[in-house]
Amino acid sequence: MKKSWDGRFRKTLNPFIEEFSSSIDIDVKLAEYDIQGSIAHIKMLGKVNVISKNDTKKILHGLEEILQEASKGKLKYTSTDEDIHMAIERMLVGKIGKVGNKLHTARSRNDQIALDERLYLRDEIAEVSKLIKKLQRVIISIAQKNIDVVMPGLTHMQHAQPVLFSHYLMAYFNMLDRDRARLKDCLKRVNIMPLGAGAIAGTSFPVDREYVAKLLGFSTITENSIDTVSDRDFILEFVSCSAILMMHLSRLCEDIVIYSSEEFGYVELDDSICTGSSMMPQKKNPDVAELIRGKTARVYGSLMTLFTLMKALPLSYNRDMQEDKPALFDAVETVKICLKAGAKLLENIKLNRKRLENILTKDFSCATEIADYLVRQGMAFRDAHKLVGRIVRYCIDNKKHLRDLTCSEFKSFSSLFLNDVVAFTSPNSSVKSKSSPGGTCLKNVKAQIEKAKNSLK
Repeated sequence: MKKSWDGRFRKTLNPFIEEFSSSIDIDVKLAEYDIQGSIAHIKMLGKVNVISKNDTKKILHGLEEILQEASKGKLKYTSTDEDIHMAIERMLVGKIGKVGNKLHTARSRNDQIALDERLYLRDEIAEVSKLIKKLQRVIISIAQKNIDVVMPGLTHMQHAQPVLFSHYLMAYFNMLDRDRARLKDCLKRVNIMPLGAGAIAGTSFPVDREYVAKLLGFSTITENSIDTVSDRDFILEFVSCSAILMMHLSRLCEDIVIYSSEEFGYVELDDSICTGSSMMPQKKNPDVAELIRGKTARVYGSLMTLFTLMKALPLSYNRDMQEDKPALFDAVETVKICLKAGAKLLENIKLNRKRLENILTKDFSCATEIADYLVRQGMAFRDAHKLVGRIVRYCIDNKKHLRDLTCSEFKSFSSLFLNDVVAFTSPNSSVKSKSSPGGTCLKNVKAQIEKAKNSLK
């Protein structure tokens, strides 16, 4: 098949090389964006009289028909289509004749693909942001339902201090909020119109780039034609934001895998989101959490692919950049499906309140409260820390917990202990005392949840 660029070639393209270099199987995802960009481009060419009004009308009519077919999934591609740009142009010529060959006036596939990717990413950022908000709403709902449940807060995977489960869960809300903010900021650099940069140097035609930007809803236009066609940092930024988002989802899922184990038993997963073992009848596996954790690697892989792809390319455009799309598309789809699965996972978790209460009666997570008690009585914190360490050792040696100690036992360690010290061994008391801004007391968490709900409106 004849190529649009084969005028200077004596030989036709080798069939294997034609197949090897084709990207149409991947590019089809950009079909509607490519057509939308072409429609805006032709309207601009007609406006500045580069193309006659009659030709503009014919081309626009043809493109509108193709766009409708694309929206219904009816476009048919051939093995000889190099990419989505050439496929659409071929279809247009097939519909309206040779006048369709004017479609490519004053543009290159180099600035065209940059446009398609920016249009695509703009929509996907909006979709990912919606899915993040949906997951955040699930987090708020669960936090409200379990607003006063106390759990062991962990550092180094060891019991540290009691915290409200709702406070723990809202930590992930805040992580996701930053993820959403990063995407919003990323959108500023995505939403810049590249068309008009041409292949590298711009164009000699009197194009109106601002008009095209307005038609397509871009906030501004790119300023340097070489930069426009040769960089993909806006894609790298999006996938980087996605990798951070997936890291947060993976940490949440790691917690769920651990907390749903028999050793912990903090939560129970509904049967509807778990699978069993083909060999061991008793198994109930947290597959959703494990898969999200595993799929995080795919987004990291996409980021590394893109960094490696771009790291040593000379300016300006190089065909290597054709390989940016598989990594981008996979990252987008992986993030979206994991956000959906994450929401479904959290919706089907039941908190084991009795188990948490029982655990908190048999640990030393209120030790810091006892040290702070002594500080309020006038003892230096380092001295209080050491003394309470001795109390913990006494408990371990005598197979006791802090809540088992009597006032007399406390007083045997220091005369600063009064009769009210026993109250400070209560996890609920510990939580209630953490009233510093950002702390885990109930009042703070309720305020945090209300602020979170307002931020999603």
